[in-house]
Amino acid sequence: MTEIRSYRDLEVWRLGMRLAASVYRLAVKFPISERYGLVSQIQRSAMSIPSNIAEGHERDSTRDFLRFLSISQGSLAEFETQLILATELDLATQVDVEPVLGMSAELGRMLNGLQAKLRQRLAPVSPASGP
Repeated sequence: MTEIRSYRDLEVWRLGMRLAASVYRLAVKFPISERYGLVSQIQRSAMSIPSNIAEGHERDSTRDFLRFLSISQGSLAEFETQLILATELDLATQVDVEPVLGMSAELGRMLNGLQAKLRQRLAPVSPASGP
């Protein structure tokens, strides 16, 4: 198991970065008229996910990290909603969006798992029961 020294060592951050990069590549296929509308919103919410993971990791406490992971999850839901809207408006095709939504679902599972692990770390340890 790799030692985590930096947010860059976190697989969840790496996947968040891949998702954000995929969104920027997908965005060039959107109509120019959406550059400052939905495209900007989708890019901003996608970029927010790994940014908040990184910022939270660099904070001083597990509680802060959990809070920023929660913000990342909110950004993930916002991003998915915007991407689904883009397909509803025929700004993006289902073929282009499906792999990105698959990556997004995996990222959501990873965020949930990391949060659960961190919550366990914060849970008070109960004294062992005697015989």
